Amino acid sequence: MQFHLDHTDAGTDARAGRIVTDHGVIETPTFMPVGTLGSVKAVEPRELHRDIDADIILGNTYHLFLRPGTDVLESAGGLHRFINWDGPILTDSGGFQVFSLGHRAELSEEGVEFQNHIDGDKHLFTPESVVDMQRSIGSDIMMVLDECPAADVSKEYARTSNELTLRWAERCKTRFEETEPHYGHEQALFAIVQGVVYPDVRRESARELVDMDFPGYAIGGLSVGETHTEMYDMVEAVTPLLPEDKPRYLMGVGTPENLLENVARGIDTFDCVMPTRNARNGTIFTTRGRMNIKNAQFEKDHTPIDPGLDNPVSQNFSRAYLRHLHKTGEILGLQLASIQNLAFYLWLMKTAREKIIAGHFDSWKADILPEINHRW
Repeated sequence: MQFHLDHTDAGTDARAGRIVTDHGVIETPTFMPVGTLGSVKAVEPRELHRDIDADIILGNTYHLFLRPGTDVLESAGGLHRFINWDGPILTDSGGFQVFSLGHRAELSEEGVEFQNHIDGDKHLFTPESVVDMQRSIGSDIMMVLDECPAADVSKEYARTSNELTLRWAERCKTRFEETEPHYGHEQALFAIVQGVVYPDVRRESARELVDMDFPGYAIGGLSVGETHTEMYDMVEAVTPLLPEDKPRYLMGVGTPENLLENVARGIDTFDCVMPTRNARNGTIFTTRGRMNIKNAQFEKDHTPIDPGLDNPVSQNFSRAYLRHLHKTGEILGLQLASIQNLAFYLWLMKTAREKIIAGHFDSWKADILPEINHRW
């Protein structure tokens, strides 16, 4: 994997770059559609390429380990072949499940033991085993095992947790260097900065991980209950310590405004379930704001879903039709809404990249935020 920094914004810390992998180039800043189980919900790979223009998607090691299982993925030749996706894939290591499935997880120095949510069986995830699992999955970008504490833990707990995450990161890197890719393409292992909402703990985490010399760095443990101001403060505490010549990934974030504010703070890549989850509930993101497609005002609105987006779904289907599909429970409604929301998120990041390169990012951000934050 290579990272090329193409341009930096004069008025902010925003960056335009390229992450080069064996499965293609990822132009940054970018958003990664979430395909937890090897599927971006209601969207097939052809649509990810054609209608959404996604460079990379995300999968989850914990969930893929449980279903379909690494033996199935190995027999298929890896996740790319299994799901018929020829672009890059990033996999989370399962560390977020320490937070989301906390009542089913027990931490120790060795790793984290999960009681899985399907049949109750217990599985021990260690730094070494999650590297092995991601070798079997074949993702282009792998993540270290980490603990993702809740936003309201004490500073003492945050520091102890971070020290454990640092030891796990070192073990992950050792295991990564001892093993080889399975499917003929290179893989990269990213570290994850933790530290909850405590700037000095965050800085300690970043410094230690940078000393370990990973090819990329994620910032984890945000968008888990803290305020947006706290999120931005933590990003500002960390990004100055991260190498300029390596990609930066903010995990699990977030709203369109979150994305632009964190691009301004030097973040390159994002992921979040928000666009697809909101789509299934009838909330549509557009270039002119957010609308609840179930509202009566759209019943006879035969204008395109989003005239500002140049893709077949946004231009060729009306708001009235999308409302009808949602009101009647038609599966097509979930598909069209998901494509629209993801296309909007990718448009937002691609436009941000264009404005960074043109030198107009800061003024464009100030102009676009009121428009995309408008609610219909």
